[in-house]
Amino acid sequence: MVVAHHLIWTAYGWWLPNDPRGAMSDKIRCAKLLPLGDLHQGRKKIQPAGREIREFYDAARGILKHPLLTFTNAEISAIAAAFEDVMRRRTYTCYGCAILPDHVHLLIRKHRDQAETMIEHLQDASLTEVPAKPQARRGADHPVWGGPGWKVFLNTRDDIKRTIRYIEQNPVKIHRPPQDWSFVKPYDGWLPGQIRRPPRKPSPARSRRSP
Repeated sequence: MVVAHHLIWTAYGWWLPNDPRGAMSDKIRCAKLLPLGDLHQGRKKIQPAGREIREFYDAARGILKHPLLTFTNAEISAIAAAFEDVMRRRTYTCYGCAILPDHVHLLIRKHRDQAETMIEHLQDASLTEVPAKPQARRGADHPVWGGPGWKVFLNTRDDIKRTIRYIEQNPVKIHRPPQDWSFVKPYDGWLPGQIRRPPRKPSPARSRRSP
């Protein structure tokens, strides 16, 4: 029983298939990336040092077709505004969101839209927002997103609560302030098929008659 989806995707050029941390890709489709290292499917149990990751992406800068950029604070705010519009129009219920300089985490409740469709709507809505910001560094031909991303199915209340904590900690881990987006709602324990009835009104007290 799927309760919610943890959706993850990256900005263009980040978390490449042969990223030293491991990746979800099963193949390196761009031959130019092969010299950067071997593919490791899945996240490695022992994570590399930050220096190794930085060296990997320093090398990638000279190989990628477009400049390797991160999102500015203004661009992050523009992406959030686009997400909020999608949440409203598509009636998504979002329990967690972190928009980082190079990737995005979202936790969205089960919906008639599949996870892939959710990502598509959210990415499409934000494509025009980032290049449109003043002093934008991306030209019209520069991709914003790095691909269709990944999804993780969440099946229990504990899964959701654990993932919310993980998403909330993402900005803090990179020494940024916690994010508080207006479209993110507190998780209320909802499960599929659960009917929430309004609280019963107390019946009026009956007066007791004397015998």
